[in-house]
Amino acid sequence: MRLIRYNQPYARGYAPVLRGQNRSPWAGLESEIDRLFSSTLGDFVGASSTRFPVDLYEDKDNAYVRAELPGINRDDIHIEMVDGYLTINAQRKSKNGDNEQSFEVNRSVSLPDSVAADKVGATYENGVLTVTLPKREEAKPKKITVAVK
Repeated sequence: MRLIRYNQPYARGYAPVLRGQNRSPWAGLESEIDRLFSSTLGDFVGASSTRFPVDLYEDKDNAYVRAELPGINRDDIHIEMVDGYLTINAQRKSKNGDNEQSFEVNRSVSLPDSVAADKVGATYENGVLTVTLPKREEAKPKKITVAVK
């Protein structure tokens, strides 16, 4: 969770308020809203544009990480698990005449301790990468029946 410190809006750039006139309560609202959005959503745009969204979901046996990586060759996707983090690196290469361009994206996801790291698998079909993270046996939910006498 990210804490945001609220600062009183400032009126720089607005016409000065004359004595005896009341300032509108709506003055500066647009700039204040822009400031709030830029401070809270700043992590999603700008410098972090090489990150891509992923879907995280699980069932009783596995956890899954799904990412849409259209136009990327299977050989240009690299997945590794280090210290409880799953890192996906992908590079898209395009050739336009004599110019060759490449664009690299990456994403790291923290994994729970219940994942069996030695049984992780990945599939890549139709531009969608799915990483399957099996749960360890002791972490799987167990159903226990209680006999009533």
